[in-house]
Formats: sequence, structure tokens, C-alpha cells
Amino acid sequence: MTQQSPITYADAGVDVEAGDKAVDLMKESVRRATRPEVLGGLGGFAGMFDASALQGMRRPVLATSTDGVGTKVAIAQAMDTHDTIGQDLVGMVVDDIVVCGAEPLFMTDYIATGKVVPERIAAIVAGIAKGCELAGVALVGGETAEHPGLLDPHEYDVAGAATGVVEHDAVLGPDRVVAGDAVLAFASSGLHSNGYSLVRRVIAAAGWELDRHVDELGRTLGEELLEPTRIYTRALLDLVRSAEVDVHALSHVTGGGLAANLARVMPSGTLARVDRSTWTPPAIFSLVGRLGSVPQSDLERTLNMGIGFVAALPQGDADAAIARSRAAGIDAWVLGEVSDAGTATTAPDSEVVQGAKGVDGGAVQVVGEYA
Repeated sequence: MTQQSPITYADAGVDVEAGDKAVDLMKESVRRATRPEVLGGLGGFAGMFDASALQGMRRPVLATSTDGVGTKVAIAQAMDTHDTIGQDLVGMVVDDIVVCGAEPLFMTDYIATGKVVPERIAAIVAGIAKGCELAGVALVGGETAEHPGLLDPHEYDVAGAATGVVEHDAVLGPDRVVAGDAVLAFASSGLHSNGYSLVRRVIAAAGWELDRHVDELGRTLGEELLEPTRIYTRALLDLVRSAEVDVHALSHVTGGGLAANLARVMPSGTLARVDRSTWTPPAIFSLVGRLGSVPQSDLERTLNMGIGFVAALPQGDADAAIARSRAAGIDAWVLGEVSDAGTATTAPDSEVVQGAKGVDGGAVQVVGEYA
């Protein structure tokens, strides 16, 4: 038998030293994404968070969420720009927690890549840390895994999970929503992190390059597609805790679009009618529709169309809520109203969505034409 040369871990494609360098490069970013309750530092087997403050709560309820950013990572990889995708990850995870009225406390991340390039990993984590800073969330740990042979050297994917807390009697949801409530919209920063499989297919079919300057966007196509997901955490928690606003329910407009996500927080026996004429979707949405001849119904079921969050609250609180949101830098407006079921119209382009993602609740109808 011919003697085989020794095979090392590095020969198999895993560079432990590169992983260690990546950790060194990300340390400063992670230090900024903290809270006073965090115990220990970077490098432990587990992130630790002092939960003694929960002892002062009457009935603390923990809320948790996990997510990724989908195929938006393909745009980051194609542009070799990696310091924004982490903010997308944070937004997709922590703002799901805010929907029930909970304050996100801490987050962990996971990065899988074909080859650890320390500078690239550090840039991804810097984006995650920035997102955590914006949300007031502690980044207490993470993992970077090198998967040679499974992923190409330039490829990676990111995922994360977060935990938050809310008083039991302050949990938001369908049980609080009543006929007569106003439906408020909170503007998105763009595509956020959903529908990129459709978007990428459209631009590929059109033959457009990411470095193409698009006048109606005011920048290159790639720059528009990498616009980070808006993080609503602080602004919405301020709204929920405000004495002048009684928020009944929140909905994060992600995969499935406006109607399907709003339907998830509508109680049985109600209908939320929202009016397209109350807003004009940003240019990227009409551009995708035009380039790919995408039917409006498909656009609306896939993309957020310029609305990243929705709230249901008493009509009399709408003006105060809008003012607080705009003061926080997020445009908001009255989108529609909640009524009793059975009041749906038969107008064209006004399909009724009943429940979504396993939730058998109320209904949503989008009517009118975009402004």
C-alpha cells in the first residue's frame, strides 16, 4: 500500500487561523452592540445576559424569533459589499419580536461560508452590530462555520435569533383589535429583505447589471438593492409605551406582502380595508414590475410596496401616533380602517385575503389605485 501524505484540516479547506483573525477584527464592532445586562465577553461558549431585572415584572413573557435575509446575500456577494447585510438580518429578526409588544434584549448570529475571509466576516458582523445598536439589542454571541465543498469560497449565508420580553397583560395581538380601529402604515426603506428571488430573476431577464445607474432611483441598481432593512424597534416601542397612544396590534410586512401579514393580526369577524390611494410605492417597486411585466397582484403578494410595518389603533390616536413616528424619522399615514366582516366591496383589483401562514383570523382587502 502506498503511504499517503498526511492530510490536515487546512488541506480539507478549513483555515482555523483565518477564523481567529476574523474574531479579532470584529471585536470592536461587537463591543458597541451591548447592554448593561450582558455578562462576559466575546469568545465564550455561550452568551450570558443578566435576567434579574425580570424579577421586577409582574408576569414576564419571553418572545423569540429567528430568520435570515434570503437571497439578498447574492446581491451583496456579487457587489463585494458586505457591511450592510447584517443590518438586514437584525431587522428581520428583532422586529418580529416587536410585533407582540416585546422589547428585544439580545441576539446571536450564525454565518456559514465556503471560505473564511477575515475581512469579509468582520464586515458582515459589523453590519449585525450596527443593526443591534440601532435596535438597542445586545449581540451576545455568534458562530462562523467554514463549509468547503458545500459552499463556493465567495458564498455565505447568515441567520440569527433573538429573545425579548413583555408583560403578559401588555401583549399585543388580534384580541385587542376592534371595528373602528384605524390602520396605520409605516414606510419601508425599500425592498427590505423579501422577494429577492423575484427581483433577481427580473433583472437577470432584463439583462441589467448591478452597476447600472438608474435615474429614477438616483443611484445604481446594486446600491438600491442593498439598501438596508429599516429597523423599527425603538420607534415602535416608544409608540407602544406612550401614554397618548393605545396600540392594539402591529404587523411586520415581510414575505407575503401587506395583506397577508396584516391578516395574521386581525381577529375573526373583522375586515381591514386599506386604500392604495394613500401612498405611492417607491420607484424600485414599479421598476421591478415594469421590467418583468410582473402582475400587480404578484408584486403585492411578494414585496412590501413601500410599507414595512402596520399598526391597528383607535382612530383618535392616529394623529399622535403619526407625529411620534415622523419625529423618529419614519413616515407614517392612515392606510385604512377596521370594520365588521361582510363589508368587503366587489371593486376590481380588491381581492380579500382571509388569514395567512396558518392563522385563521380576520380578513384584509386592498382597494383603489396607487397615488
